[in-house]
Order: sequence, then structure tokens, then C-alpha cells
Amino acid sequence: MSEAPKPDAATVERFRAVVLPHLDAAHGFARWLTRDPVLAQDLAQEAMLRALRYFHAFRGEEARPWLLRIVRNTWSDMRARKGMSDRPLDEIDDRPSDGPDPEQSALASDRRRQIAAALAALPAEAREILVLREIEDLPYKHIASVLDLPVGTVMSRLARAREKLATELSGRLGRRGHGLSDL
Repeated sequence: MSEAPKPDAATVERFRAVVLPHLDAAHGFARWLTRDPVLAQDLAQEAMLRALRYFHAFRGEEARPWLLRIVRNTWSDMRARKGMSDRPLDEIDDRPSDGPDPEQSALASDRRRQIAAALAALPAEAREILVLREIEDLPYKHIASVLDLPVGTVMSRLARAREKLATELSGRLGRRGHGLSDL
């Protein structure tokens, strides 16, 4: 990449208005990519700095997929720089349920844990496309932009990733019917 000009105050304000609202999506995607809360924070921060540095190249397309692509590219660069490979999930965030019934809460928590573990067991390519579609709720066109793929390829990879997840879940849960929205 060529050296980017230092952003002026107007550029920073525009960046805040256009890109900053998508910080949570960037951090969430970073968390799914890294599977490590501390590393995800570092990745999201580095990606935001990179996004600001190269905001002059932003052409007004949709900011969310543009930012998520930067997160993905930054993650690729970080992994290459540090010689990292895709590693197994060590720990899953166990978000408490809002439900008052402790038994239902425990069952929901266990189901979320099983779904997250099944998702984490998938190859990075499958996990990435599922997170973008099912968790980040991006349309195919935006996923294609983030992953730099044709829309048809996104659709076929997503179908295969869903099949892999269903197979993984059926082994873990003993039946089908649980979706990613349970996370």
C-alpha cells in the first residue's frame, strides 16, 4: 500500500459519522476470526486505524462491508506477520440469559456453547462466511465485497458451510433445528 496522507479534521469527522457506527460489527467479526477477546480488541483497533489511514480511498460504498473487509485483511496480515495458524477454540464466552428460570437459562447457555463450539470446529472459510451472513446479517452482495468473491461463489460456499454446521451440530446436539440466532 502507498503511504496515506494524514487525515484532516473534516476527514476524521466524516470517518466518525460514516465508519464509527460499525465499530461493534468490526469487533464482533474480529472476535469470531481470532477467537480470543484480547487479540480481537487488538485486531479491531488496528483495523480501525487502517480504515482511518486509508479513508481517503473510500468511495462512498457501504461502510460496513468496507470496514469488515479491512478487518479481514488486517487479520490476514497479522497472522502472516506473527506466523499464526488457525487454532482450536480454547474458551467460549458464556453470555448470561435474561430468562428468570435457572433451568431454561442453563439449557440455553449450554445450547449457545454447543453452537459456538460447532461453529468454531468448522474450517476458517466456513466459519467466516457463516458469521458474516448469520450473525452480522450481511446480504450476499456485501459478503462478496468483504471476501472479494463473486456472489454465486458466496451462495455456494454459504450452502456448504451451513451443511457442515448442521452436521457438526447434529453430532453435538443429537438433532437438527438449532440456529445461529441462538448465540
